[in-house]
Amino acid sequence: MREKAKYLLTKFAQKVSPATLAIILIILTSSSLLFVWPIHGLADNGNFYRAIAGNGIYRLPTSYSQYSDYVVPKFGLLQYFNENKVQLFSSQNLFIQLAILLNKIFYSHTIFDIRFLGFVYYVFYLGGIYLFTNSLTAPTRKFKNYLMAIFIVFAFGDSAFTLYFNSFFAEPGMLILMLYLCAAIISLARNIYVHHWPMITLFFIASILLVTMGSQNAILAISLAIMGLGIMFLPNFKTRRLAAGFGIVLILLSGIGIYKTASSEVFAANDYQTFTHGILDENSDPTKKIEKNGIDGQFALMRNEPYYPKDYTALNPNSEDVKKNLIKKSNLSWVIKYYATHLKQMGDLLNVAAKDLTAIQPESVGNYPIDSGHEAKEQVTYFTFYSTFFSALFPSRYTFNCLIAVGLIAAFSVGFYKDFRAKRYQGILRLFLIIGLMTIVVIAPIFAILIDGDADLSRRLFMIPISLNIALLIFINDVFNHTLWNTEVGDGVVSE
Repeated sequence: MREKAKYLLTKFAQKVSPATLAIILIILTSSSLLFVWPIHGLADNGNFYRAIAGNGIYRLPTSYSQYSDYVVPKFGLLQYFNENKVQLFSSQNLFIQLAILLNKIFYSHTIFDIRFLGFVYYVFYLGGIYLFTNSLTAPTRKFKNYLMAIFIVFAFGDSAFTLYFNSFFAEPGMLILMLYLCAAIISLARNIYVHHWPMITLFFIASILLVTMGSQNAILAISLAIMGLGIMFLPNFKTRRLAAGFGIVLILLSGIGIYKTASSEVFAANDYQTFTHGILDENSDPTKKIEKNGIDGQFALMRNEPYYPKDYTALNPNSEDVKKNLIKKSNLSWVIKYYATHLKQMGDLLNVAAKDLTAIQPESVGNYPIDSGHEAKEQVTYFTFYSTFFSALFPSRYTFNCLIAVGLIAAFSVGFYKDFRAKRYQGILRLFLIIGLMTIVVIAPIFAILIDGDADLSRRLFMIPISLNIALLIFINDVFNHTLWNTEVGDGVVSE
């Protein structure tokens, strides 16, 4: 019996690689969820506006609210001049425009089906899953490699991630690009391919596209630049180090550029919500504290108020009084000074962020269309084991996140030291990747609170669970292959 099982496993391994297995399992678990009616996705929480208006898409009239409760599967396509044409660059528009093109070719010139956007994301996502799995498992096809493929499916095939595809949120592109750029670095570190330049090019292109997804991603430029530093240690690379250095500079400039291109309205909304959802939160006596820091105490009435209120609000965010006496005064430097003298409050907010980072699937919006028979804001529970497990067991303390970061960096530092002494590059590339991932884990919550308070934190911290998953998968894979501290084992060229 054991011999027969071994024979069947050998035959299976000859036909199906671990990366191919990952793709097959992803398709089996998620394709019907996204594309078979009734489709599933994420309802609009108010953040779709810029993506749809800037790309010539508009809402069709309905008898129900198109916000939060239900997924809206179809939209209209403008036939004439678009007065809301995109005024700033976002790489998300590349995905949306490709989806519109496919929609016009295969469906309609006037009605846009959200599944075309989901399909565009899905195709690139499958490519990212394949490349990422291959980077960790090639060239061998042992049982442990197939086990890694299954781990990857559970981690990144979870419905909490794939539901984003049928929406106008930028998160699907962020997940996809992160898979590609990390796969590129791991492939270089494990010497998977004969030629290095395709993976190097992929890393820099994916990094720049990720940073330019939106102004909230500007901070990622620092982490991605750190990852790119490892490329400078590749062998026989002296003549191309200048090009790699130029790529790192481009990543940093793209971060500065995307932040600067944000409209004044975006900055005003961020400053406002930093105050109402940050300064006034976790604050036992906000009136006295803000007056002490030069802000009128009346603005304490605005605790937890959004910039775009749906109902009655104590003070209109767009009023001249609010603009002059609150938004202009509570800029980033004011916020930093405030938190520097209120460290306990900052710590409490960071713990709130640590709790929210595990909520990959937004709880404030529904996942079903209105004619599906499901209740408003009802959520999908199918194939959400990993995200549920992650949310239930992961400690909601910011200090724990920092300890994980320190622990992982320390674990990979041994391999770095050995490879640096032996003049090998594998452990060096890997450590710079881990440091880049861990800076996201540590810095992103601070940046999110300084820029927008605790408003919509789960989405603003979306990159943290991705970074943790990737780092932990790399760690597990290295333990499986005994390469955590000895990168000579298991490396080898498998493809041209």
